[in-house]
Amino acid sequence: MPVGLLASVDWVVIGLYFALVFGVAIWATMRERATRGTSQDYFLAGRDAGWFLVGGSLFASNIGSEHLVGLAGTGAASGVAVAQFEVLASLILLMLGWVFVPFYLSSGVFTMPEFLERRYSSGARWYLAVISIVGYVLTKISVTIAAGGIVFEAIMGIDFWTGALVVVVVTGIYTIFGGLRAVLYTDLLQTFVLIGGAVAVTLLGLNALGGWEALTTTVGPEFLTLWKPMADPDFPWTGILFGAPILGVWYWCTDQFIVQRVLAAHDQDNARRGTVFAGFLKLLPLFIFVIPGVIAYALSQQDRLELAAPDQALPTLIAVLLPIGVRGLVVAGLLAALMSSLSSVFNSTSTLVTLDVYKKLHPQASERRLVLVGQSTTAVLVGFGLLWIPFMKLISGQLYQYLQSVQAYISPPIAAVFLIGISWKRVNAHGAMAALITGFVLGMGRLVVEIVPSLQVGFLETYAEINFLHFAVLLFAICTVVLVGVSLMTPAPIASKVAGLTFATTEPTTPAESNPAWRQRDRVLTGVLVALVGLVWIYFS
Repeated sequence: MPVGLLASVDWVVIGLYFALVFGVAIWATMRERATRGTSQDYFLAGRDAGWFLVGGSLFASNIGSEHLVGLAGTGAASGVAVAQFEVLASLILLMLGWVFVPFYLSSGVFTMPEFLERRYSSGARWYLAVISIVGYVLTKISVTIAAGGIVFEAIMGIDFWTGALVVVVVTGIYTIFGGLRAVLYTDLLQTFVLIGGAVAVTLLGLNALGGWEALTTTVGPEFLTLWKPMADPDFPWTGILFGAPILGVWYWCTDQFIVQRVLAAHDQDNARRGTVFAGFLKLLPLFIFVIPGVIAYALSQQDRLELAAPDQALPTLIAVLLPIGVRGLVVAGLLAALMSSLSSVFNSTSTLVTLDVYKKLHPQASERRLVLVGQSTTAVLVGFGLLWIPFMKLISGQLYQYLQSVQAYISPPIAAVFLIGISWKRVNAHGAMAALITGFVLGMGRLVVEIVPSLQVGFLETYAEINFLHFAVLLFAICTVVLVGVSLMTPAPIASKVAGLTFATTEPTTPAESNPAWRQRDRVLTGVLVALVGLVWIYFS
């Protein structure tokens, strides 16, 4: 995209966006200061967030700039099948709201590692805390910073390093001072900006192409199907049905990055409805993030647009189709996605470092000290992000892809210990640690074999070539067997240890904790959402 593409009006729109973000952040920070000194207010926004705020933040935190560019790029390269992960997220969010939230909120935990300690042992807590912190630093923070630099350089004509610096510093400032409350409210604002920009690209793209019928005629049915054959190397239907939900349970139901939003809810009703609302929002990416990539491919097939590479689909559409002013809106949407993801990972990582590492080592630390440690940790993460910038372009695309795949390899054992842990009271700490260690060894073994081609001989070659979704199913099954087997061979957990943390030992929702009228409305909304997912699957089949 050529430098200087943005006109004065576009820069005004972008300026207004930054002003709004800072205005909302300052307002939220002033609210946070009213109760400053409590870790609950800084890390969980005082646990008084409403459902609309929770749902908007769940959506905005999940969608990053690299997410937008990647979804559009994959849509341009292979069609809409990549959107299966977005559609499935709608159903997994319902699991978060109806299955996991009651246990999380009734236990009063601040973090997911803390929940594992209560259910199993401190060893399980340390494992998840360390894995999460390292994973966030090496993948989420680095990829978001890199995406920020690319957005500034490719679309705004600003130097990569300058753009990355601006993103890290601006986002870090309001995250440090405002805590989760500032993150939640800015996320809500950014949700609307993000959706507005994406809708503009989609509608203008369809208009340029001649409508939906012209799109389907140009690209053919294979580009518009969510279901791929079992032999498909990327999105086999078996992997989508059985593997993707495992990764989804880990990401949406057990990852601090996401679950921290529902932990901040005022009560179970607001947390649950927030997940339902987010479920409806997660139906949008297929239409406003993936379809624009398909539109770019269709226009290139008609020789009306030159697509140098699939990942250039979104920037090219912005350059070719969007009028002055709208371009500024779309760029603001990209910045919204970028900043919401970065602020969320800053806040979640600082929460884990403070509560699962520092407080564990200093149990007598005051509330004020915990808040200061959280702010200091965020500042350190901002500093790390700045120091990381010069190294980003030294990382090869292949190695970067491997770093990202780490998440797919470590998630099945974590999903297993959470899901089986709340479902069956007999599994214990010995089984949990055995499953986590087994999963880590097998997952990291897969990663090493992928990175070192010389190891890919015989069985190890087959091991390395298993589709990552099929591998997730296999690893989940192995970890479940280990979890159950070791638990049965060792003493059962003490009844008081699991009280209130499994279906068998508690009634997770009592009339005092949940309004029957709310629950009834949420059941109806849940039914509507499930029906919509079914309709999407049927139409794009």
